[in-house]
Amino acid sequence: MTVAAVVLLRSLTPADRGAVEAMTRSTGFFHEDEVAIAVEVFDAAVAGTSDYEALGAEVNGALAGWMSWGPTPCTLGTWDCYWIVVDPAHQGEGIGSTLLGAMEQRLAGRARLIVAETAGRDDYGPTRAFYERRGYHAQSRIPDFYAPGDDQVVYVKYLTAAVRP
Repeated sequence: MTVAAVVLLRSLTPADRGAVEAMTRSTGFFHEDEVAIAVEVFDAAVAGTSDYEALGAEVNGALAGWMSWGPTPCTLGTWDCYWIVVDPAHQGEGIGSTLLGAMEQRLAGRARLIVAETAGRDDYGPTRAFYERRGYHAQSRIPDFYAPGDDQVVYVKYLTAAVRP
């Protein structure tokens, strides 16, 4: 891990759309249909829907990361972490951790449980380790969920002490 960057967290605006799309695509992790969905979620979040919230991370005046989350329908206090993306040029600088921590702070008092879904492929090993280092626990694995050989791994983190860890 390199030295942590000085990160400015800020609200995202429609002007960030191009940077969000380019950054999401540039990670190399997401298929084109997934990039399109990420941009749809971004658009809804900046439009002010109650379904999604979003946050940007800026380094040296440029957007270096973004994330979105929202309440899980038909649950009481469960929230989904939908997207967390860091520009490849800034990975390893603590931006993802800063974004995730900021989401958790914003959800304090509103959420009891955060759910993050990710892939089980080998190239997603660093992503799974990222969640585990931040107190998320692999709760389930669905074989071949995304495609043959591409499992879904569901991570959870409880935010309230009254709920089992």
